[in-house]
Amino acid sequence: KEYRIEASLPGMKKEDVKIEIDKKILTISGERKQAETDEKMNYSRREFHYGSFKRSFTLPETILQESIAAEYTDGILTVKLPKQEVKQEKKEVKIS
Repeated sequence: KEYRIEASLPGMKKEDVKIEIDKKILTISGERKQAETDEKMNYSRREFHYGSFKRSFTLPETILQESIAAEYTDGILTVKLPKQEVKQEKKEVKIS
C-alpha cells in the first residue's frame, strides 16, 4: 500500500526538520543549533552545538505525491509514501 521512510533524529525539534519534493526527488533536511550559557561570579561559559543533515530519495512513478504525509514523534520522523495502483495491460507485439 505504501512505502515508509523512517529517520532517527534525536534532540531535534519538529521545526528543525524540512521535507521538500522537487519533481521526483524527496529531500529531508534539518539543522540543529543549541547554545548553553553558564554564568558564575568570576566567569561566563558558553557552548554551542551545531549539526545538520540532508538526504535525498528518488521517488518511483507509482507514488501519489499529493498524498505524502509525515509524522514526528519522540525523535523518529516517519514519512509515508502512498502507492497508486498501476494496471498493466496485456499487449501483443507484432513482429514485422
